[in-house]
Parts: sequence; C-alpha cells; structure tokens
Amino acid sequence: MSKGTIIALVVAALLIFWGIGVRNGMATSEQDVEASWANVQTAYQRRADLIPNLVKTVQGVANFEKSTLSDVINARASATQIKLDASDLTPENMAKFQAAQSQLSGALSRLMAVAENYPTLRATENFSELQAQLEGTENRIKEERDRFNGTVKGYNNKIVTFPNSLIASFSGFSKKGYFEADASAQKAPSVDFSK
Repeated sequence: MSKGTIIALVVAALLIFWGIGVRNGMATSEQDVEASWANVQTAYQRRADLIPNLVKTVQGVANFEKSTLSDVINARASATQIKLDASDLTPENMAKFQAAQSQLSGALSRLMAVAENYPTLRATENFSELQAQLEGTENRIKEERDRFNGTVKGYNNKIVTFPNSLIASFSGFSKKGYFEADASAQKAPSVDFSK
C-alpha cells in the first residue's frame, strides 16, 4: 500500500468516527429532550389529578356559578385529551398542546377567584390544602417548562450548527418546538383592592 492510500484511509476513518460521534451526541441530546418532556408531562398530570379533588371540595362547600365549575371540568378534559409524543414536538404541535393547557390555567384562575368570595370555602382545610398543592404544581410546571426549553435549545443548537447540520439532515434529526408565552401573558393583570 502506498503512503497516500494509508493517509487517505486514516483520514476517512477519522471522518467516519467523527461523524459517528456527532450523530451519537445528537441522539443523546434528543433523549435529553424526551426525558425533559416526560417531566413536563408528569407535572401536568399532577395538576390534572388534583383538579377533580379541588372541584369536589368546592362543590361540597359552595353553591356558586355552575358555569365556572363546568369550565374547569371541560378544560381539564380537553387538556388531558391532547397527547403529544416526545418524537413529535414540532412548533405547531407545541402550540396546540400549550393552548389546551392555557385554557385549563384560565379556568382554574376563575375558579380560585370565585372561591375567594366564599368565606366558608376559604376556611375549609381541604380547600386550603388543595389550593396550596395546586399552586405548588403550577410552580413545578413552570420549572419543568423552563428546563425543557433549555434542553430543546441545546438540542436545536447542536443540530443546526455547521457541520453538524449535515449529519442531522442525513440522520433525520429535526428542530423541536419550545414552550412560548401565552398571548394573554402580554397584558398585565389588574389588581383592585377597593372591593
């Protein structure tokens, strides 16, 4: 074998090993995104599991607007029907999932606001405990969404930078969608202590 052939084989082997390393890095990052997504789903499931208990507690103590309670029940049903697999985290699918979760968040906010007008309900230990757990769950959801977005950023950066983008396109890796702020989040809530 000539010296040129040996050098060409060594360079080819190095390029192959480099390509394998890059592809494996992308696969690992994709697994990180999937694990992070599973954590987000777990936080949302916790909220969905708490809602029936909260609704039953409120129903048992207060007789208030049935439409508010119905909104919470319907929003929970809608939010739990949308299943988003970690392998299909496109920006469009993320927007659909996020819209359903936002609808549920809004219904829960209205429920809490209405419940504040019922002193008997506020004094109920079960309601207070569920409200505290729900608040903690909302914080966990926010934390998991933040972690998810950080993981997606790392993954997306890895697959869009050159020369990794070449290997990503050949290997079928595509960008993942982020959680984005709800359009209603741009408007500051009004606080009124005059009532």
